[in-house]
Order: sequence, then structure tokens, then C-alpha cells
Amino acid sequence: MSTYTETDERLELRRQVARLAKGYGRDWFVERARSGEKTTELWMEIAKAGYLGINIPEEYGGGGGGIGDVAAVCEELAAEGCPLLMMVVSPAICGTVIARYGTEEQKQRWLPGICDGTATMAFAITEPDAGTNSHNITTTARRDGDEWVLKGQKIYISGVDEAENVLVVARTEDARTGKLKPCLFVVPTDSAGFEFTAIPMEIVSPEKQFQVFIDDVRLPADALVGDEDGGLVQLFAGLNPERIMAASFSTGLARHALEKASAYARERTVFKAPIGSHQAIAHPLAMAHIENELARLMTQKASALVDAGDDMAAGEAANMAKYAAAEAAVHAVDAAVQTHGGNGITQEYGMAGLLVAARAGRIAPVSREMILNFVAMHSLGLPKSY
Repeated sequence: MSTYTETDERLELRRQVARLAKGYGRDWFVERARSGEKTTELWMEIAKAGYLGINIPEEYGGGGGGIGDVAAVCEELAAEGCPLLMMVVSPAICGTVIARYGTEEQKQRWLPGICDGTATMAFAITEPDAGTNSHNITTTARRDGDEWVLKGQKIYISGVDEAENVLVVARTEDARTGKLKPCLFVVPTDSAGFEFTAIPMEIVSPEKQFQVFIDDVRLPADALVGDEDGGLVQLFAGLNPERIMAASFSTGLARHALEKASAYARERTVFKAPIGSHQAIAHPLAMAHIENELARLMTQKASALVDAGDDMAAGEAANMAKYAAAEAAVHAVDAAVQTHGGNGITQEYGMAGLLVAARAGRIAPVSREMILNFVAMHSLGLPKSY
């Protein structure tokens, strides 16, 4: 088999997920989002089918697959108009970190719930004053006897209202200066001193964003995942999968937009011919398709490197994939809206709602500017700019 095609098993996984998601579709997803309802029904059906934790080891209720498998699930859901942001967070970031660095007891406690959808886990790293500069994180963890006490704030944290726990990135109190040595703590969302408020967003999504307040939250010693001196290695075990999932989220959105636009361009007739016969319509769609296929290929490469354990090479590829996918999605959605003309900005045709969702991929989970900084420094050997 060519190394540029996916395995038969992966392709069959895509078909099965697409078939499942078709039973819901974009109209169902948007109706849920606009009415303030959740997509729990779809989430639990994915979990029951074994797709939610497909990247988590079988002994903890998962499918024993790799990050490429759960990325495929994420992409196919988005391609059917049902992008589930918490798939990026719960199984891919949190599940990966715990499976890799958690104790046996921690894996047994948290991974099965991530897999079966009953104990979704959010992830909290971004802070109001740190922004892109994670080295400025001020959320601190101090020891108090056999316990940890956490204090700080987080912002733009996805799905806290749907999560049983949050994997919080903090720094130990004696490491407030100098280089960041992040520590990872699992914090129950019902903990005393843990509060969150929703941030009004323009994006059409049932999954909300939150500001989180952590006010002297007390945790047992075993809330710490991994080694408190493990540093960035442990954190990036989750961030490389995060970038791959974000890329798949974007390429799925692009596929959805291009499918809708192409169908419209084949049927809509102006000047006595389908508008898709005009190059001004056809070429932007074709260009966006090419960009998206290239991004999908880089995402596949990044997934293979993560699954092979090549963290350095995976970091480079995952960043490139995320950058390329976000750009492809923005171009695809823009072309799709333009193809629809006035209909492209109506609710009925569902195109305009994709604009903010696609555009968000250029900002989160890491900005395209920081990816360009990374590539300039690590890939091209240029001086560090920040």
C-alpha cells in the first residue's frame, strides 16, 4: 500500500463515522447551537460506537488506535457539519497526557469516562494576561501538607459546563520566575473555589467558552499528573495532538463548505448555464480543494510521527498541518459564501455561520503568527523573534 493513502481500517472508520454523523447533520447541529442546547446525543452515540476514545489504550476502555484515528473521527464529523470541539480537548489532549504520564490508578480513574463520554475532561492553559506567551502563566500550585492548593485564572476554556474535570496547567509556587515548568492537575469542576462564567461568542456552536476562576482550590496529592519537574515535555505530549485535531477540525469544515458550494454551483443557473461552469466560480473552489488536500496530507504525516513517538518531528509537522488547514478552511468557506451570492449570508443556506468557525482556526489553539515563528526558528534556523 502506498504510504500516501490511509489503511483500509482507517478508511472504513471514516465511512462509519460519516454515516453516523449524517443522521444528525448541519441543520440539527445549528438548531442545537442557536437554541442553547447541547449535542450530547451525538457525543454519546460516538462514544457507544467506540469512536470517542479510539486513541486510548484498550485496557482503559479505548480503541487502542493512534492520534490519526481520533483525528479522522474529528474530521468526518466536521465534514458532515457537526464539528465537536470537545473531541480536540477530552480524548486527544487530556486522554493522551494521562495515558502517557498518569499513574496506573489515574488511568483507571479518568480514562474510561473519557472514552465512554460520561466524564468529559476540559483543558485549561490560556490566561488573560499571558495570552500566547505561556511562559507568563501565573496560576500557581503550592504544597500544603499532603495536598496541593491552586490559585489563578484561565480564559477561553472550552466546554467547562460539559466537563466533570479540567486538566489545569499551573506552575509550582517556587517557579514563578525563570522558565516555565508546567505542572498538570486534574481539577473536578465541582471543587470548592472553582468557578466559571460563559464568554459571549459570535461563533455558532453548542460548545461554550468560559473564563475560569481558581480560588484556593484544594486537591489531593494524586491530582498531579506526571512529574512536577517533567516540564514542557509532558505538556507538549498533549499539544501536538491538539494541533493535529485542530487541523482535522479545519479540514473537515473546509470539506463541508466545498461540498455545499459545489452542489449549489452545479444546480444554480444564471446566464443560461450552471454557475459552476464559470471559471470565476470554479477556480476558487478548485484552489481551496487543492489547499485542503495538501493540509490533510500534512495532518496525516503529523499523526504518523506522533504515533511513532518522534516528538520533535511531530511538533514541526503538527504546527505546519494546523497552519495549512486553518488557511485552507478560511479560503474554502470564503469561496463557498461567494459562490452562494446573497444566499451565502442567509441562515437558510448555512454558509455564513461557518465564517467565524473557520476563522477561529487561525487564532486557536495557537495563532498562525506563533506557528510562523516556530517554523522560522526551528525549520529555517532563523534567530528567535520573541
